Amino acid sequence: MESLDSQPYLQALDYLLSFIDYSRTHQQNVAPENFSLERMANLLARLGDPHLSAPSIHIAGTKGKGSTAAFCAAALQAAGYKTGLYTSPDLGDFTERIQVNRQPIPKDEFAALVEALKPHAESLPGVTSYELQTALAFLHFARQGTTANVIEVGMGGRLDSTNVVQPVVSVITSISLDHTYVLGDTLAAIAGEKGGIIKPGTPVVSAPQSPEAAAVLRSIAAERDTPLAEVGIDVAYQRQSNDLAGQHISVKFRDEPSETLAISLLGPHQAENAATAYAALRVADAAGLLVSREAIRIGFAGATWPGRFEVMQLHPPFILDGAHNAYSVQILVKTLREHFPGQPLALLFGASSDKDIAGMFAELLPETTWLLPVQSAHPRATPPAELLKLAEGFDVKTETPASIPAAIDRALELAANGGVALATGSLYSLGEIRAAWQDRH
Repeated sequence: MESLDSQPYLQALDYLLSFIDYSRTHQQNVAPENFSLERMANLLARLGDPHLSAPSIHIAGTKGKGSTAAFCAAALQAAGYKTGLYTSPDLGDFTERIQVNRQPIPKDEFAALVEALKPHAESLPGVTSYELQTALAFLHFARQGTTANVIEVGMGGRLDSTNVVQPVVSVITSISLDHTYVLGDTLAAIAGEKGGIIKPGTPVVSAPQSPEAAAVLRSIAAERDTPLAEVGIDVAYQRQSNDLAGQHISVKFRDEPSETLAISLLGPHQAENAATAYAALRVADAAGLLVSREAIRIGFAGATWPGRFEVMQLHPPFILDGAHNAYSVQILVKTLREHFPGQPLALLFGASSDKDIAGMFAELLPETTWLLPVQSAHPRATPPAELLKLAEGFDVKTETPASIPAAIDRALELAANGGVALATGSLYSLGEIRAAWQDRH
């Protein structure tokens, strides 16, 4: 039961979520014309343009945005900046989306800011929940006096509410197929939407991309006369060592000396995210947002990001990972087998209906011994019966636990004799699984 102290927060959150929320809508019902940067700019102008109160790093991409943002924020904080971090979705509580120096916005402050937004929300026709959330984040950062902000795009880039910022550097992480109803069904189309955050003259950093996506980003950067740094071309990196405690990577940015970085986030994709964040910070430093290489080393060593190959326990191993498309699942399987070679897998899987579940299963289920389908409370969550239907044809044993806590118990039981339990599929499911896990401990 919620305390009386949290009631104003819950009422404020209910109010915010009462507006149009496309993140909770089936994606085939969402059209680009529903998004309006003009409306967002109007809302922020009424609030005194809080998004311009501090220099920012703006991050788009399909995979790795959150981890890259966490690396950048940790380094900025280590450099002495009071650092705002805006990300989505959350894993546990909505306040996690809006952080200052990695502390979520206090619930009373959240409620007060919603009150401040109400007159504007009610006089702007068509304003969306996400636009209000984004405005609230900028307002919080301005009132807290942040001196640098890291802003993650919610979806796409070109029409995303965050694309009103004027960053010192734009960052585009790995692009793969996701949100195809809104962003397009080819890598080139999606890259065009992600590349919409590229501003004339503002430097941009790109993670390694497919040839199709890379060509689009290079074209946009050239058209907007924007210097582009590409990981794999301008930035070289190599994994040196890794175990369940973390990994060491060497990174070389252009003609600078190479740097060895220790990071706690696991998997080859996190080495790529760290290299991308490193390049972004070196570019930001040259643009006047000063971040020393020493601050980067310190920040990266302490950077955390829950739900990304997160080892909850070792005996038996229980891993949480927010992979939610076929490409990211492919990377997840590679990381899993790097650390747990040949061990039978008990898989808790839940995903939204707009996800490429068949593509994810094609990567996951050949590695899986037991499949335990789960369903989150999210409106787009796929029922277990549909997941089981999609799993037909794979050599996998299936059970349907009555609840998420029961699924965790059963997965650990199945993994007890030399196996490993893994929860993945979508961040919404993962958040509920993580909360149920924490309730046990």
